Amino acid sequence: MAEIVLKNVSLALSMNDAGDEWADTDILLKDGQISEVGRGLSASESLDCSGCLVTPGLVNTHHHLYQTLTRAVPGAQDAALFGWLQTLYPIWARFTPDHMRVSATIGLAELALSGCTTSSDHLYLYPNGSRLDDTIEAASEIGMRFHPTRGAMSIGVSDGGLPPDSLVEDEAAILEDCIRVIDTFHDPSPASMCRVGVAPCSPFSVSRELMRDAALLARDKGVMLHTHLAENEEDIAYSLEKFGCRPGQYAEDLGWTGDDVWHAHCVKLDSAEIDLFARSATGVAHCPCSNCRLASGIAPIRAMRDAGVKVGLGVDGSASNDAGSLVDEARQAMLLQRVASGPSAMSAREALRIATRGGAEVLGRGAELGQITPGFRADLAIWDMTGVAAAGSWDMAALLLAGPRQVRDLFVEGRRVVVEGRIATLDMAAPLALQRRLARELAE
Repeated sequence: MAEIVLKNVSLALSMNDAGDEWADTDILLKDGQISEVGRGLSASESLDCSGCLVTPGLVNTHHHLYQTLTRAVPGAQDAALFGWLQTLYPIWARFTPDHMRVSATIGLAELALSGCTTSSDHLYLYPNGSRLDDTIEAASEIGMRFHPTRGAMSIGVSDGGLPPDSLVEDEAAILEDCIRVIDTFHDPSPASMCRVGVAPCSPFSVSRELMRDAALLARDKGVMLHTHLAENEEDIAYSLEKFGCRPGQYAEDLGWTGDDVWHAHCVKLDSAEIDLFARSATGVAHCPCSNCRLASGIAPIRAMRDAGVKVGLGVDGSASNDAGSLVDEARQAMLLQRVASGPSAMSAREALRIATRGGAEVLGRGAELGQITPGFRADLAIWDMTGVAAAGSWDMAALLLAGPRQVRDLFVEGRRVVVEGRIATLDMAAPLALQRRLARELAE
C-alpha cells in the first residue's frame, strides 16, 4: 500500500464546512486518499513540510489547452472577443495532432506548477485529424486529474456564424464522436482520473438543434455539459438578435441548466439569470484574467456567491490570458470583486475556497476533491512560505496577497507530480523544444 506522511506542516487549510486550519500538523496520504490529519503521524515515507502552507489542490474549470501555442499573437493582443477570434481562427486551422498534444502537455505542466491538480479542457476545433484523444494522452503523461470536454463548432461564417467554414463540423459527426470519446475514455467511478464532458462551443458557433441534442446525449450517457455563455456585450447582443432572448433564457429553453451543467465566463448575467442558476444548481467557471485581457468586464461573482451559485475558477485559453496560472486567477478574482464592490467584497480565504472546493463542486467532484478531509482524494499543493515572496508575512492570506506563485510540491492521487518546483512525471526539455519550434513555424 502506497503511503507517505507530510510532516511538520506549518499550516494546512482544510476548506471543510467548519473552515478548519491546522498549525504544526502532519497529513497522512494512503492509497491515493487523505487518511489522517494530526500530530505524530508516521508512514514508510515522509516529506518534511516545515515552513510550508498546504492547501487542497486547485481546480481549473475552464481552459483551451491548444492555445498555449498562440500566446501574445500580434493583431489579437488588443482586440475584444469577436475580433480576437477572427484573428486567431486561421492560425488554429493549421494545427495538427502534434500541435494539440504538445500544447496540452505544456499547458498542464504550467497548471501543475501553479498548484492545480484537476483541470477541465474545452477543445472545440479539430483540424487536420486532431482528436480529443491527443489531450487525454498528454494529461495521462503529466499525471493530472482531467475533465476533457468534446467541444464543437457547426455554424460557419457562410451560415451566419463566427468561425470560418474550414473549422466547422457536420453535426451528426460531432454527436457520433462524442459517443466515441465517452465510451472510450469516460470513467464515472470515484477517484476517476478522466471524466469526459460534452461542450458545443458557444451559442454563436453551433445551432439550437445541436445544443438541444448535445444535452440529450450527455444526460443519456451520464456526463456533464459545458459551454461559453454571456461572455461580453457582443455576446448578449448576438443572443437578443438571433434568438430573441438573453443567454440565460436560451440556455434554460434548450436544457442547459442543472447540476450537470457549467458555463464559462457569465460576465453579463443579470439578476434573473443569477437566480435561475442558483435555483437550478448550474455552475459557473469564472475566468477573471481573460475577462480583463479581452475587456469583457467584471463578472458579478459576489452576487452569484451570495445567491448560492456554484462558482469555480478557470484560466481560460493561453491566447486570451495569456498565462495558465490558477493561483494568479484566485488573486485576480479577489482583486476584481474588491474593485467592483469594495475592499471587503472578497477575502483571500474565500478566493482560495473558490479555487479549490468551489471548482470541485462545479465539476461534480465536491464529495471527493477540494478539501483536506480524511476520505477525500490525496490531491494537495505544498507552498514554501520561507522564500522572498512571502518574507515578513503574518497570515496565510500572503499566498494571494504576496506569494509564492509556484508550488514546491504537488500531489495528485497521492503521487508527486511536482517535486521541489519541477515537473517530476515527465522530462520537459523535449516538449518545450517542440513547442518553441511549432510556435515559430506558425508565426512564420
